[in-house]
Amino acid sequence: MVSMSGKRGNGEGSIYPYKNGFAAYAWVTTPDGKKKRKYVYGKTREDVHDKWIKLHAEAKNGPIATRHRTLSAFLAYWLESIVKPNLAPLSYVSYEGCVRLYIAPYLGTKRLDKLTVRDVREWLTKLATTCQCCAQGKDAKRAPSRRRCCAAGECCEAYASRRVIQAARDALRAALTHAVTEEEIGKNVAALVKVPKPRRRRIKPWSAVEAGQFLADGVIREDPLLAAWVLVLCLGLRRGEVLGLTWKSIDFEAGELYVDHQIQRAGRQILHRETKTEDSDDFLPLPALCLKALRMRRAQQTGDRKAAGDLWQDSHGLVFTTKYGTPIEPGNLTRMFALRARRAGLRVIPLRNTRHTCSSLLVALGVHPKVAQRILRHSQIAMTMEVYAEASEEEVRSALGKLSEAMGGTG
Repeated sequence: MVSMSGKRGNGEGSIYPYKNGFAAYAWVTTPDGKKKRKYVYGKTREDVHDKWIKLHAEAKNGPIATRHRTLSAFLAYWLESIVKPNLAPLSYVSYEGCVRLYIAPYLGTKRLDKLTVRDVREWLTKLATTCQCCAQGKDAKRAPSRRRCCAAGECCEAYASRRVIQAARDALRAALTHAVTEEEIGKNVAALVKVPKPRRRRIKPWSAVEAGQFLADGVIREDPLLAAWVLVLCLGLRRGEVLGLTWKSIDFEAGELYVDHQIQRAGRQILHRETKTEDSDDFLPLPALCLKALRMRRAQQTGDRKAAGDLWQDSHGLVFTTKYGTPIEPGNLTRMFALRARRAGLRVIPLRNTRHTCSSLLVALGVHPKVAQRILRHSQIAMTMEVYAEASEEEVRSALGKLSEAMGGTG
């Protein structure tokens, strides 16, 4: 009951005149388990009374934070205490970049609990129409003699792409999802804002003839990365998976290869780490073409080790290394693939699209979709195509044997 003086019962809080209106407080339990006062304010006693009733109800349902952080403060906590210890290094690098470059400069000063759907929508609109060279001072960071656009008074209009905008919104949404989980806010306003999906350019994969021509050129030139290209085209291995292969993961006698590690660049570090999920780990049968290419690679690496002498650095027993034994930079492998394709007289396709080439080859050769799913290690059959039959180990080996024949003349 409320007395005529406006006072509450013991421990409930009270309403009282405050500046140009009224204020009230209620005792709440904070997330760290302490009892503290939580205040609400309003122009009239009725407004404050309604807010007080709502606050009292929330206090009964669970912990309530008495001090709300700015978005920048929460994002810093989220990155350091949640993302860094629990997600992959590459995820941390991606989220940290989005926060530092695209979120904090625009929304960082806003209070976490006061962030609205409108704030997020206006932020995304501004992000799409702001030159990032100007905003980040990219041109200003160059030596005075090399400044050529924004710092020289001519805006280069380097606007954020759809992909960047989507990544920034997704990072904010992920952070606010955690804020909801920790009961710092009631809803995720970033999840309520739609962003246009980036358009993906469709690239026609190589045919079996083109893939065979590429590998044949590598054989003629004794390409030290021939085995990498064979594994990419025949088994659909990803760039990081190829570079992360170790000699221990290859069983020449059984004719099998185990994929469980990858090489990734995360910021300034090159990491040799486990694959993204356990679904990505698998034993894959090696056809004769792959086995021969890997034996050639082993002989080449032995030659490199002898030539390097004391300069040789053994990096986890990696299959593919530089001439001094160090890991190959993932970006360099992509560039070398494009260089080899031009040298072979072929149209250049992105290295990541070789997985589509492998998939197309398997389908073109009449390989059962379930077998293709096993080779490509798709977690969902829908990613390959709808099928309803199981594949045996013999069928997998037979499918890869057919693929080797399609690459004819390279073995």
